Amino acid sequence: MLDINLIKSNPDILRTALKNRNSKDITDELLELHNKYLDLVNNLQNLREQRNKLSEKFATAKRNKEDTTDLSNELANIKQSMADITPKVEHAKSDYETLLVSIPNIPSEECPVGIDETANKVLKKIGTPKQFDFKPKEHYELGGKLMDFDRATKIAGSRFVFLFGELARLERALAQFMLDCHRKNGYTEVYVPLLLSGQAMFGTGQLPKFEEDLFKTTVNSYLIPTAEASLTNIYNNEILKEENLPLRFTAYTPCFRSEAGASGRDTSGMIRQHQFGKVELVSITTPAQSKSEHERMTLCAEEILEKLELPYQRVLLSTGDMGFSSEKTYDLEVWLPGQGKYREISSCSNCNSFQARRMNTRFRNVTSGKNEFVHTLNGSGLAVGRCLIAVIENYQQDDGSIAIPNVLRPYLCNVQIIETM
Repeated sequence: MLDINLIKSNPDILRTALKNRNSKDITDELLELHNKYLDLVNNLQNLREQRNKLSEKFATAKRNKEDTTDLSNELANIKQSMADITPKVEHAKSDYETLLVSIPNIPSEECPVGIDETANKVLKKIGTPKQFDFKPKEHYELGGKLMDFDRATKIAGSRFVFLFGELARLERALAQFMLDCHRKNGYTEVYVPLLLSGQAMFGTGQLPKFEEDLFKTTVNSYLIPTAEASLTNIYNNEILKEENLPLRFTAYTPCFRSEAGASGRDTSGMIRQHQFGKVELVSITTPAQSKSEHERMTLCAEEILEKLELPYQRVLLSTGDMGFSSEKTYDLEVWLPGQGKYREISSCSNCNSFQARRMNTRFRNVTSGKNEFVHTLNGSGLAVGRCLIAVIENYQQDDGSIAIPNVLRPYLCNVQIIETM
């Protein structure tokens, strides 16, 4: 959520941001609604002051045994006016806040301006895609007897999969390897709730805008689309000590997404599923720390790919492609030889104070003594299912078997080859 005072002091900041995000310019509408709300608040406050003064006069007149009929009638009129205006204040507040929370974060000036992913900027490429002496296959062609989409669809519907035996172990090994790396880099591992309240989902920006992308339960809670929602909300509505920042957390969880906007996209294989595993990274920082923390977090995610010896590229997202809550986002895209292109495997975002305002998470500034909103950052470290795909495709052999990356072999009792056929 944005700071309404910032918008009022410089409306052009919001106008430019909405234009760059290809969103409708609602700046004037927002300012009009907020001014209407403030006018009503001022009117209500004036009525309170009048009531208080008249109440004092009424009390004095009564003590002096004077006639209080006129004062009593005037007080009654003011109280009625207050009763009439109070719901208008609440309605006006709801109108402007509803509009305010629908506005995405203001992109950093570093982000390329563009309407979609075509304006994204590749910042670096690490590793060289392997040249196979045979035509590389896609992961679902290599999964064989250890990967079953048909039986998963039979009991759960489309976009689910069964993994068996060594592939299931490989998926688990990847998650464990990632968690071990992040623990060494100072992240505290957390076991998190997989069901969250609507208020928690609001805090990280999933609600109200993206409700159709979530799975809602019959008890009005939501399955998490990412552990970001749980980890970022740990200190919801709390005031932290500056000396304890930054805080760094990681969690491995199943994630659930309806993929409401993905109809017809990536229908084959595991690229886009309703349920998938992900290791998440979250940092909570002071405003001064967040920029450097963003770089650090992205490097921690990159380290996983480099240790697995998977070619990848870092991409700076354009204003038209970045997420709702993000100020600046790096995507890491891993090379998939079966598709012959790079695909997203991680997004690392700095959300500055956008989520903190929605969650009311602050810290006490030791210099000023004032409470300020923290900055929050999140990143995939990594999407485990997509990492499994990348390992299967990059380490495939000409006989259809899959070699195990060196760093993963200790997690698999030193298994070196998986036979899937």
